[in-house]
Amino acid sequence: MVLNKTKLNLSSEIFKHIYEEKENIPTFKAYIAGEWKLEEDFYEIKSPIDLNIIARVTKLKEETVNKAIEFAYNKGRWAIRDTPGEKRLRIFNKIADLLEEHREDFIEALVVGNAKTRAAANGEINASVERLRRADMDIRRMYGEYVPGDWSTESLESEAIVRREPYGLVLAITPFNYPLFDAVNKFVYSTVSANAILLKPSLLTPLPAIMFARILELAGFPKEAFSILPLSGSEMEKYLGDRRISVISLTGSSETGEKVIKKSGIKSFIMELGGGDPAIVLNDSDPAYAAARIATGITSYSGQRCDSIKLVLAESQIYESLKQNLIEEIKKVKIGDPRDPTTNMGPLISEETAIEMIKGVEDAISKGGKLLYGGERDRNYIKPTLIEANANNVIEMYLYNKEIFASVSLLVEVKDVDEAIRLANGRKYGLDAAIFGNDINKIRRLIRYLEVGTIYINDYPRHGIGYFPFGGRKESGIGREGIGYAIEYVMSYKTVVYSYKGRGIWEYL
Repeated sequence: MVLNKTKLNLSSEIFKHIYEEKENIPTFKAYIAGEWKLEEDFYEIKSPIDLNIIARVTKLKEETVNKAIEFAYNKGRWAIRDTPGEKRLRIFNKIADLLEEHREDFIEALVVGNAKTRAAANGEINASVERLRRADMDIRRMYGEYVPGDWSTESLESEAIVRREPYGLVLAITPFNYPLFDAVNKFVYSTVSANAILLKPSLLTPLPAIMFARILELAGFPKEAFSILPLSGSEMEKYLGDRRISVISLTGSSETGEKVIKKSGIKSFIMELGGGDPAIVLNDSDPAYAAARIATGITSYSGQRCDSIKLVLAESQIYESLKQNLIEEIKKVKIGDPRDPTTNMGPLISEETAIEMIKGVEDAISKGGKLLYGGERDRNYIKPTLIEANANNVIEMYLYNKEIFASVSLLVEVKDVDEAIRLANGRKYGLDAAIFGNDINKIRRLIRYLEVGTIYINDYPRHGIGYFPFGGRKESGIGREGIGYAIEYVMSYKTVVYSYKGRGIWEYL
């Protein structure tokens, strides 16, 4: 299954001074307000491909973290505000150019560190480059307003402008699954709006974010306005309530989001949390087309996506045909070492997740579910799994109530769209939903009643660069990410009222 022992090989000279070789393992430094910092302790980073240690990352001392916050608050938030918007855009384009130039090293980090196929790694880099270049589209939401005073008797002979200002300091917390794009996305909307940013990457896959810091340095981004904080979640907790941090942008699980809110106090939050989306297939859908799209939605990046399909609800007339097509589509997926160009699906990020998935499968079967395909694992390699469940007992299953970050989905026959709505809305999550079909009346009813942030018609959910805004309801998050939309959560309104009473400017009738 594994081609050969994994090892991280970065070829570009620009990355040579951000790590030191110790025992033939690169130990990466942290970027703290323009300084590359290496401390005594470190975290070990393993490749999901063979669980081999491929790198170490420095473990920051408390005094270093406090220094990063202090620099960002006292100097960084003003350094970025004093960098004109047109210059910030030029820096973003320079960052994009450098990502393109050093693409192969980022591919290496994503393939070896995340177990992504080369195509998936390329796709993440493309999305990151495009997100940087489309920062100019965020600007449309940054302008203020003019408010005339003559629409109220109490405000006659006055007028106001409503400014949009950065909050000051954003703490961005990113997950393991898109370690480059999520870092880039949060960086762009935080800094195009002139906030300083502290970035805490997942310790499972921190290398792309650290390498991205080097790219920022070369592009001339204000050094005091950016730091990388490689910390565990528990270590980060003590800093969440720091009043100098005005915004927390988090992508992660619902449980993590709830914990962060409780620890942080009063701040602005933008959070994309748990998902695991439903797909609803109507009787008049093309079963072959729907099955192909749904299978991709289940298996893409081994199901380790917030927008991965975890529940398929099909009307009775199409159910059997869809089931057979879906099984055949999932069978086509080749599991193995992502460095093999014939591999479609690599391993899960950890063996613990694979074990949890198998427990979920066993739970479903014990509650009346039928295993249609998969349900097997070899360490952290799993077969994509499809389980048939009954509409009456599916709500009791672990896989229905808990998002598992793996390629596993429940398939349920429903008698009509109202039963589909009941089962889709019965979960605590509300990120996305997919609808396959052509009956506009049924589709419109689903659009009205589904409690989700985004609905995809005749396609599987995928957030991409955020050209269309995305975000969840219920326990799937707070706010919306996406070009122009995330600005709402990292900028504040400031109203400035001018009084001209008695100065003869207005002569009202």
